Amino acid sequence: IAGLYAVERDVRGRLPDERRHARQARAGPLLDAFRQWLDATGPKLSRRSDLAVAIRYALARWQALTRYADDGRLEIDNNAAERSLRGIAVGR
Repeated sequence: IAGLYAVERDVRGRLPDERRHARQARAGPLLDAFRQWLDATGPKLSRRSDLAVAIRYALARWQALTRYADDGRLEIDNNAAERSLRGIAVGR
């Protein structure tokens, strides 16, 4: 995950096409390796373990999780939106 965010630090502020190309070249292999780890590790765990639950969650949402890598307009996370809403939620 830290590697994915390192890619994002390097591409921040670039044009969407540049971001997409860099993500595909650098984040793509990291995402592929992560997927392989999830696929290999999940079956070795008890189905009720917290890690197994998290792995199933990630695999069930894999397309949404990795969509940002194919679209330079998208951010890796929604932290900016959550920060902007924090004041509203805390003020309730």
